[in-house]
Amino acid sequence: MAQKRASSFSPYPLHDFYDEMFAGETGPVVRDHYKEVYRRFAAMGAGEMALKQTAIDQRMMEEGITFTLYNPAQSQPLERTIPFDMIPRIIPAGEWERIEAGLVQRVRALNRFLHDIYHEGDIIRDGIVPRRMVVANRYYRPEMMRLRVPGSAYITTSGIDLIRHSDGEYYVLEDNLRSPSGFSYLFQGRNLMNQLFPDLTLSTRVRDVEIGLNQFLSVLRSLAPDRKADPVIALLTPGEYNSAYYEHAFLAQQMGIHLVEGRDLTAIDHKIYIRSMKGLQQVDVLYRRIDDDYLDPLAFHPDSVLGVAGIMNAYRAGNLAIANAPGTGVADDKAVYAYVPNMIRYYLNEEPLLKNVPTYVLERPDEREYVLAHLPELVVKETSLSGGYGMLIGPSATEEELAAFAQRIAQDPGRYIAQPTMQLSRAPVLIGGRMVPRHLDLRAFLLMGADEQMHIIPGGLTRMAMKEGSLVVNSSQGGGCKDTWVLA
Repeated sequence: MAQKRASSFSPYPLHDFYDEMFAGETGPVVRDHYKEVYRRFAAMGAGEMALKQTAIDQRMMEEGITFTLYNPAQSQPLERTIPFDMIPRIIPAGEWERIEAGLVQRVRALNRFLHDIYHEGDIIRDGIVPRRMVVANRYYRPEMMRLRVPGSAYITTSGIDLIRHSDGEYYVLEDNLRSPSGFSYLFQGRNLMNQLFPDLTLSTRVRDVEIGLNQFLSVLRSLAPDRKADPVIALLTPGEYNSAYYEHAFLAQQMGIHLVEGRDLTAIDHKIYIRSMKGLQQVDVLYRRIDDDYLDPLAFHPDSVLGVAGIMNAYRAGNLAIANAPGTGVADDKAVYAYVPNMIRYYLNEEPLLKNVPTYVLERPDEREYVLAHLPELVVKETSLSGGYGMLIGPSATEEELAAFAQRIAQDPGRYIAQPTMQLSRAPVLIGGRMVPRHLDLRAFLLMGADEQMHIIPGGLTRMAMKEGSLVVNSSQGGGCKDTWVLA
């Protein structure tokens, strides 16, 4: 029986990938910070594993922890629970400290970049970032020019995607700065692990993430006009049919703020009010989870029914704070990403602590020529899309897909960037009672309040590919997640 239990949780070949749990040149050896977790799981029988997985699935269904998948081949969207893996991803304290410092540095520089392009424009005038890349960006909002943003916090919430390459180093893959998702899965993942393995989370001395909800509320409160002591805060959602609606409802409930749709709000005298049974209640801070285009039909998309006519007038008048600020999408454009290391040097006079993935900007003729000649080796991304959409993974693409992307690049090169295929690290995942390796990344969440007051939730959300060999970890593409433990 003991042999049967051990074989279901035995090491696998490492190949050329960095593995989060195992190391060793001659054979897999459990890394020191994983030894207690490995021992605990290796001692579990197949029956115990199955019971715990059933408990996870049942709890996620009961809680409604879901994500909606949209597939063009299906007439109806599919709502499903996020695949959640029991084996945590573990990050030692010293390693996290280095990551944390690099994240703070990066988001601070990006926030100053946004203030600069909507005010003085020094970085453009000094030739650090091309003017066309900013003003022709689909997320650039002329309406934000010279507008005073409460607390100078353009980026209240950010989700920075990190990967660990085969060299063991962390690289920033993407900056998600408009309305990053995944907070709820981070908090609920920890709740599940505390219920299933209370002895393990305590004995391993894992840093708490629950404080992140208090910090989230604190940074939203800090943005209130005139620093009001008890501001009214609302989360603006597109509604229950949005793919991340579960998260919107979860965050509003946990932070004790209003969950509203556009139809629940009205603008009067450059102020925004919630309509309720008790009458009108003025909103001070709006945490919006809808895109700029749909925020205000008077300022942006005239056909929008998701936002409220007059929100931007209330914002300009200083009667409302909006998180994240409209126009932040310029800074998470995938072509602008290539300039972030230079932003850090320009605004902070520091060297970047976290590396960028090498990036080819395809509107540069020499870089475009190289990419077209090496397309089967590269990953190509559409600059303004996220969630794994608009992407080509060269090594796994068909000849037809490669030819189609080459044509798109030739027609509109400024729409794309390309990067080498990074060897995302792997970690063990339990599938069918067996431990198998899967590629993963890490979405780290930062919260910024007034005057660059910054909080980072320890660990963030580890996302994993569910298919063997796949590098696509996005929930919108069928990926799963793990709890991320930062050791105290």
